Amino acid sequence: MARGDSRQNQIARAIVWLRAHYARDCRIDEMADVARMSRSTFHAHFKAVTAMSPLEFRTQLRMQEARRLMVAEGMDAASAGYRVGYESPSQFSRDYVRLFGVPPGRDAGRLRETAGVAH
Repeated sequence: MARGDSRQNQIARAIVWLRAHYARDCRIDEMADVARMSRSTFHAHFKAVTAMSPLEFRTQLRMQEARRLMVAEGMDAASAGYRVGYESPSQFSRDYVRLFGVPPGRDAGRLRETAGVAH
């Protein structure tokens, strides 16, 4: 059982906070403060627990939510990108392609078709 002050518990606290604040620009220092760790300790332990950096984790959260918005709610790619915290549709699209391998509009259309969702 993890102790309340364990590194895993501290990282879990930061993950919960990041899930609630993924759409805003947050600095590593802010996440480290939530975890009650130094910046370098936080970064190392976060990566050990999640296999990705805190910013990569935030990008994953953003992309999953944007994908959900486009598929389930029929939102266009630019609007979904803005909703999840991107200021630039082109940066959103680049990150999306990097993660999912296809442009957001094409991916959402394919997923809607596969799921039988009409939008």
